[in-house]
Amino acid sequence: MPHDIFLATAVSPALELLLAERFTLYRDAPPPTTKAIVGGGQMTVDAALLDRLPELEIIAIHGVGHDGIDHDAVAARGIRIAITADVLTEDVADQAIALWLAVDRRIAANDRAMRMGNWTVPLGRRASGRRIGIFGLGRIGQAIAKRAEPFGGEILYTARSEKAVAWRFVPDLATLAAESDVLFLAAPGGEETRGVVDAGVLDRLGADGVLVNVARGSLVEEDALIAALESHRIAGAGLDVFADEPDVPYALRRMNHVVLAPHQGSATREGRAAMAELVVANLDAHFAGLAVPGLLG
Repeated sequence: MPHDIFLATAVSPALELLLAERFTLYRDAPPPTTKAIVGGGQMTVDAALLDRLPELEIIAIHGVGHDGIDHDAVAARGIRIAITADVLTEDVADQAIALWLAVDRRIAANDRAMRMGNWTVPLGRRASGRRIGIFGLGRIGQAIAKRAEPFGGEILYTARSEKAVAWRFVPDLATLAAESDVLFLAAPGGEETRGVVDAGVLDRLGADGVLVNVARGSLVEEDALIAALESHRIAGAGLDVFADEPDVPYALRRMNHVVLAPHQGSATREGRAAMAELVVANLDAHFAGLAVPGLLG
């Protein structure tokens, strides 16, 4: 008999088709016989849900985010967590660079102006030579840094510990912001990083600084960001993630020095296909008693 799988969030049609070929899928009311939970990185898995699923063995995430999962409760029950690391790294890093350039060169704002018949627009800013700060130097952070190197500016980073890389380590986020012209956020979400980009960090980034967030909306105090943008205490922002998705504050939507994307970091045909295949590979390996390629931890 095929294993029972609970779809905790909507998944792509391609992934759902692959899962339906192997498993019995449930959406609203998972039975106690559920062996696996599948969902996007925004899903919530708490102790109450786990108590209803005594046979649960694995949580397979279609993404890399897992801050909505009660890790203590999962660990206490011996449940595995698998993510789709690596296959989305390049796409998210591409998105980060694209957002930065779109802000500094006014790509979105100028596009809107042209569509309204306006040819004369404000000047953009040179991207080459800018000091690039990266908060979080995991796979995605390193991929952003490698893409930024040809622009010829200094690359700095803040992480839990110094890495064996050529870029300059800065021990704290406030100092990183003060020494950067463009600040990329690529750190995990969760309580440890919740609201780390506050008014003080934004003030350190300064009136010439640009914030780019392709990590989690929870890293940024959104009200503080809006205030900094409205008062031009920072020069602009490129945002792929938000505090309360899919709700995006009107204040952000109306500003020309902000470029917005609807959480599209991994949203390429190639990336999503590879993610779907890895979700299935993680489940197949687990149920076959083999090494799980995307196992977390």
